[in-house]
Amino acid sequence: MAKSAAMLLEVCVEDIAGLNAAIAGGADRIELCSALTVGGLTPSAGLMLAAARASIPAYAMIRPRAGSFVYSADELDVMKNDIDAARHAGLPGVVLGASLPDGRLDGDTLRALVTHAGSHGKTLHRAFDLVPDIEEAVELAISLGFERILTSGRAKTAAEGLTGLEQAIAIAAGRISIMPGSGVNIGTVGKLWPRLPISEIHASCSIAEPETKEGLLAFGFSTPTVRRTHAATVRALKAHFA
Repeated sequence: MAKSAAMLLEVCVEDIAGLNAAIAGGADRIELCSALTVGGLTPSAGLMLAAARASIPAYAMIRPRAGSFVYSADELDVMKNDIDAARHAGLPGVVLGASLPDGRLDGDTLRALVTHAGSHGKTLHRAFDLVPDIEEAVELAISLGFERILTSGRAKTAAEGLTGLEQAIAIAAGRISIMPGSGVNIGTVGKLWPRLPISEIHASCSIAEPETKEGLLAFGFSTPTVRRTHAATVRALKAHFA
């Protein structure tokens, strides 16, 4: 099946199996993470190296821990080192975000991270969805040189955040890409496209599978249900845009 030139599909993955499944299904770009159950954390150096050898570009999530996006000076140093790891692996881009305690984007921290990333591609992640003022946040992202903003329109899912997405797109006015994400699947994507004038979209394309090995559950090595990137689900979502 020929890929649609009108819509780029970014798939978030957290392991090598997910990376391979996303590529097999026809994804156009990878958001490379660990721990997708908490929104994605920085992937391992080994996974970065594997993704750098892939046939499609991968951007590494730079997020050192779960929880808030308010970072200390020590955490900023960790994030800079993780950017270095992504660069050393040969990845073309990184995914960044940082907040102030009131939810506004932390311009100083973001500026330090963007500067450290240099010429690498840069996505602003869903720290954006905590901001109190969409216009202020979009303008800051543009001024810092981000390529795109990954956002659900400040709602739990992108389908529920249409008003916020439309507002962000209007403010962006073509100066930065607004990429809807969160809860995007074959059942919800019709609420987003073609209604929204977007050129890229973000999804996990995963399916839930029960963990059947009782020992893994008993020792806390797994959760009762795990989500796995599914090549056929990627393929079905791509077909929606053809």
